[in-house]
Order: sequence, then structure tokens, then C-alpha cells
Amino acid sequence: MTYESINPYNGTVLKTFEEFTEEQLETALQTAAKCFEAWRHTTFAERARIVDKVAALMNAKSDELARLVTLEMGKRIDESRGEVVFSADILAYYAKNAERFLAPVKLHPAIGEAHMESSPIGVIFCVEPWNFPYYQLARVAGPHLMAGNVLMVKHAANVPQSAIAFEKLWIEAGAPAGLYTNLLISHDQANRVVDDARIKGVALTGSAAAGRSIAARAGQNLKPSSLELGGSDAFIVLKDADLEHTIKWAVWGRMYNDGQTCVAAKRFIVAEELADTFLKRFQAALAALVPGDPMDEKTTLGPLSTESALVNLLKLVDGAVANGATLVMGGKRINRPGSFMEPTILTDIDPQNPAFREEFFGPVALFFRVKDEDEAVALANDSDFGLGGSVFTRDVARGERVASRIETGMMFVNNIDWSDADLPFGGIKNSGYGRELGDSGIQAFVNKKLIRVSDAHAPA
Repeated sequence: MTYESINPYNGTVLKTFEEFTEEQLETALQTAAKCFEAWRHTTFAERARIVDKVAALMNAKSDELARLVTLEMGKRIDESRGEVVFSADILAYYAKNAERFLAPVKLHPAIGEAHMESSPIGVIFCVEPWNFPYYQLARVAGPHLMAGNVLMVKHAANVPQSAIAFEKLWIEAGAPAGLYTNLLISHDQANRVVDDARIKGVALTGSAAAGRSIAARAGQNLKPSSLELGGSDAFIVLKDADLEHTIKWAVWGRMYNDGQTCVAAKRFIVAEELADTFLKRFQAALAALVPGDPMDEKTTLGPLSTESALVNLLKLVDGAVANGATLVMGGKRINRPGSFMEPTILTDIDPQNPAFREEFFGPVALFFRVKDEDEAVALANDSDFGLGGSVFTRDVARGERVASRIETGMMFVNNIDWSDADLPFGGIKNSGYGRELGDSGIQAFVNKKLIRVSDAHAPA
């Protein structure tokens, strides 16, 4: 594979990078394994000094780091800055809380005394996507390094400069060699890394297909894994929803990061009483977005991350229409340089239409009308994915009841505030397994060891 930065705003090739040779990869593995033998014995305070330093560097270099993201994958500059700051917050959060999360837990057996203690397991291999080039890295680096593990990371091929910049932060912060290693490797090399005996766990954020492949390989090697995969989140609007509030969240939930978010609002399920009004206002709000240079803060619609991402999404829309869906708006590339797509709404999507079960990773909204709450719940649950979802209603207790009925890892009532450092993030079904962030996020790759003390006599 080719590691290449291409600016999706204008198609300019920014920089290319060579893949690691087998010798470079072996050296990296040896260095990481050696680092773990020392890092595992460091105190939480020693680990926190380095992790906190990286957080501080991210804040100090936020403009520089944000610019790289915008250049490489087209994220609008204000969103890129927000990602950098949030990534720093995640690192600082684990530097502060890791020792508490991993403190020994006293148990109460009938005989003797017992406790559970947590210890790191080794070198963790992470495979990460392009849509949040720093956030995806911070949410594995913060918890797993603070737990005493070390990381080797294969980032997406279209954001190599962001990946290298993140690695350099650790070097600048004084991290020991091998603590955090960015790998410019092929898919075949990645498979060999999973197989390598020095790798003790595997984490992936990506597609369901990639998840199946990585999880199967990790399983063959009897290694723990965590998967955060795609989503097709329901945005449920009940008949008593505050429409002004709801429309703002609908636009943000579908169009943040130009719609390229696994936990974005993708299926809009609206009560019949509000459906026409909601659709009219939603369409008008999307039509008002202005495409332009993502470096310009006035731009409200940026390009998709790559030309191939645009082409694939256009094919999905064409396929949906060919199978009976109605194109309410959009559906085409914007006639200008760069990988821009019109904001798009599809409706009349029958369950037999392949689009019904697809994930549309970009500015495409699927719209459904329902007659009541039960039909909304049934439609929301009729999905192969189970990452997140939201429900909008003036009755918060009702919203919580509906949220409890939806088969996902996360639900949001009257908001889509997806991610905080202190809240677990993850899904079920084809959206993966395991949780990142919060207390849960640091538990994935630690040994939970039972220690029991008793003077009981052996059975006769």
C-alpha cells in the first residue's frame, strides 16, 4: 500500500512515504518489546509525567497539528482544532485517573482474604482510521500507555503526516524508545504483526470487514481484541419533539466531519405528525451549507477525505435510487475542484433495498416516516449495526424509556454529544465489541489477577 498525503480540497499530492522494510519492522518490534520490560515497572506518576507532557504539547501546537489534519483529509479547520484539544483532554484525563481506575479491588470471600489487581500485558497493536487522525490515537494511547502497556500503531494510509506528527510528540515529551511506534506497513505486514508472539493484544477502529479479518487473526493467536466498527445510527424524532432544537442537532449530527463519523446520525426516523415539517426544514438547512476551502473558517461544507471515498458514496446513492429509493435532494458531486459531494437526502427506502442495511459514510441522510413510538423502535433496531442513536422528545422520561429499548451501545436523549473522555464509547452487533474511554477504556488490555490469602487446610 502507498502512504500518501493528498489534499482532497484540490487533489494536490502533498507527500509520499515508503513502507517499512522487513528489517525496519523487526527492529521496531524488538524495541517495543524491550521498552515494555522497563515501562511495565514504572509508577503511575512516572507514566503520567510523559502522557501529561504530550497533552500539553498538543495544546501548544494545536494550530500546527490541526492544519495537518485539514490538509490530509479535508476536515474543516475549526473541527480540526477541536479534535486536537479533545485529544489532549483524553490524554490528560488518563494521566490523572489511571491509578484510581486500576487500583486493587478488595474482595470478600467466605474464607480468608482476596483482592483483584491489574497489570499490563505487553505490546498492543492498534489499527486506526483516517476520520479522526489524532482522536483515534489518543483514545488508545492514553489508557493503554497509562496501564503500563506499549503501543505499535498502523494508521490509515491517507494521513501519514498526522500519524508521524503524533509519534513525534511522544519523542519530544521524553518517552523511552519503543513506547509509541508509528508503523508505515502493508496489510500483509500488519497480519504478520498480529501473528508475532511479542504482540499481546489488538485494537482496531474501522469497517466491519476489517474487524472480521483482524478479530479472526487475533483469535487464531489467542490474543484479546477490541473492535470499534461502523454504525447506522437512528435519529428518532417523536411527535412532541422541539423541532427548532431537533433540526439543529439533525444537521450537526449528519454533517459534522462532513458526515464521515461512525456514530453520526444516519437514519432519520420521524413521527408522521412532524415528518413533512421536519423534512422541509432539514432540507433547507442542508441546502444552506456552503462548500469551500476547509482552511477557511467561513466554509460550512468541506470535501470528503479522498476521491475514492466520494466515488464509492456516489455509487451507493445511485444503487439506492436504482432499487426504488427517492432522491429528495443532492446525490451528485459538486461541480468544482476537489472531492465535494452535495448534501443528500434519500427516502422511500424499502427493507429489500440494499441501501437499507448500508452505512453511508458521508453527507447522505436516510429519511423514514413512522406512525408511532413502537414503529420507530422496531425500525431503529432493524439494523446490522448497533453503535449509537438518539431520541428527541419534550418528555425526558419517555426519551429514556425509548433509549432503553434501542439495541445499541450508546443512546442520547435530546442531544448527540457522542464522546467525552469520562464516558464509555462502543457498540454491539456489527459495530464491534469492547469499550474505549472512561473507566472501561483502560480495562481492555490488563490482566485482572486474583490474589487470595487463606490458612485453610487442604481437603483430606
